[in-house]
Amino acid sequence: MSYEYRNFPLLDFLPCAPGNAVPASIYRFLKGPAPPAKPNGEAVYAPYAIRKLEASLLRKFKREEVVVAHEDYLQNFIKDDTEIIAVSTMDPLGLGPTTMSYYALFGGELNAWVKKEWDALMAKINAIRQGKKAKLVVGGPGVWEFAILRDEVEKNHIDYIFQGEADDVAPLLFEQIAEDSIDTSVFFNGYWTYDENFRKVMKKDPVFLARGFSLKAYPKLEEIPSIVEPSMKGMVEVMRGCGVGCDFCEVTLRPLRYYPLEKIVEEIKVNLRGGNTNAWLHSDEIFGYKHGPMFEPNEEALLELFQTVLSVPGVTSSNPTHGRISIPAGYPEMMAKLSKVLRAGPRNWIGVQTGVETGSEELAKKHMPNKTLPLRIGPDGSWQEIVWEGVFVETRNYWRPAFTIQVGQEGETPEDLWDTIALTNRLSNSFVDGRPFEFTITPLLNVPLGRIKSRKLNTDMLNADQLAVYYASYRHLAKMAARDGYRDATGSFLARMGTGTIISFGGYVMMKFVEHLARKKGVDIEKVKHYGVEGVKEITSRAVLSRAL
Repeated sequence: MSYEYRNFPLLDFLPCAPGNAVPASIYRFLKGPAPPAKPNGEAVYAPYAIRKLEASLLRKFKREEVVVAHEDYLQNFIKDDTEIIAVSTMDPLGLGPTTMSYYALFGGELNAWVKKEWDALMAKINAIRQGKKAKLVVGGPGVWEFAILRDEVEKNHIDYIFQGEADDVAPLLFEQIAEDSIDTSVFFNGYWTYDENFRKVMKKDPVFLARGFSLKAYPKLEEIPSIVEPSMKGMVEVMRGCGVGCDFCEVTLRPLRYYPLEKIVEEIKVNLRGGNTNAWLHSDEIFGYKHGPMFEPNEEALLELFQTVLSVPGVTSSNPTHGRISIPAGYPEMMAKLSKVLRAGPRNWIGVQTGVETGSEELAKKHMPNKTLPLRIGPDGSWQEIVWEGVFVETRNYWRPAFTIQVGQEGETPEDLWDTIALTNRLSNSFVDGRPFEFTITPLLNVPLGRIKSRKLNTDMLNADQLAVYYASYRHLAKMAARDGYRDATGSFLARMGTGTIISFGGYVMMKFVEHLARKKGVDIEKVKHYGVEGVKEITSRAVLSRAL
């Protein structure tokens, strides 16, 4: 999480790939050079969550008592008097949605590169701390994985696992961990998991610590500190929470909190001092920033946000992390204004991650009924029309969405899966102003917990119709890789040539591999290639939608 991955769009997901699918030499090249370190071994840049934790601890402890260490120089800091080693992680055991989706194609043991990286880091830490008193604490969004594979806690010699936001309680938490005296009236011992019948159950466990189950489980806005050292890729936070309410997402449970502009600017200036001229604006839903009734976008607030960011001396570019597709569909004029402020253009595409999840009208209504608000499926167009219109508007304004779609959702039918194939093909074969639609699409598999616990995974996790969805997705990704692999590569001439060649050729190889698997499962490849394409010319840009009209 501290590497740049050649600054190629979405290549940060490379560690999700299985170790037996991506050779070590290619992985290390695409991973790029090691991140910089200060002369004493501190990290120059660190993941945003680590910087937030650092800022929280510095509210109570002295600067010399808190350090963010570069991975290659851990021995400089883990001493006899070190009390706590804290590690933040997103996918330590390789159980995340993207990682599991690769296992569905390649099978085998849990050996994704992200798991290899985790094991190497743990081995290094534990070798250095041997014989010392330092306790190992793990936090971050990936710690739920230890509740699934509980034996990994002992294997990695982890003393405590913390779940939740800790901005306001980190000093207290660290003091209690150092003293082995956890106040259970403040920190709950245990974790949520699911039994064999998929019922949510609570398990007591002294290793797992959490905040509780009410609003007290989350820090108030004024309790969240500003970062004091540069974050990776210039990331700063503009809000927390989402509120859209999709039934497969925990983010929606967090209360909405909007950062004031002065706090956002304060963090941007910290990153500028570290040499980051791009402001990467993190939110769980950027178009929900200070939204109005029924999730109507607040155009004035969004424009003010981006204008403020781009007006900070030294900032050359900016883009958000996440945003839903219905807002571009219903508010094309607003998107044009935002794009002008963000200086979007052929050499400055605005990347944003978007959960489309399905092409099925029924699944969209069942699992994410608010995803289209303030547009409504039916009166304002079908789900596929809304998505199509959104990509039309985004491509016209030089936004490139990175879509995720899901297979294996509750209540899914073969017809639902072929609806997703139709949507993928329609988007992949559409144009605006003579340019093809720009988007990536990553299929994700909902994996039963019992299958994960077995640790041995195989390609039987995908049925024929689900594999057809994968194939349609990878056909489009191969097309994108061939078109954009060289164009979007950065660095020296040799680095660009190497990255572009691996990306474009790798996209083709991956597509052919998935095609081979699909044929073995009996998928009609020609049907997948052409399914839904006949409808492309029938869908015209109407600027959907009653609300836009």
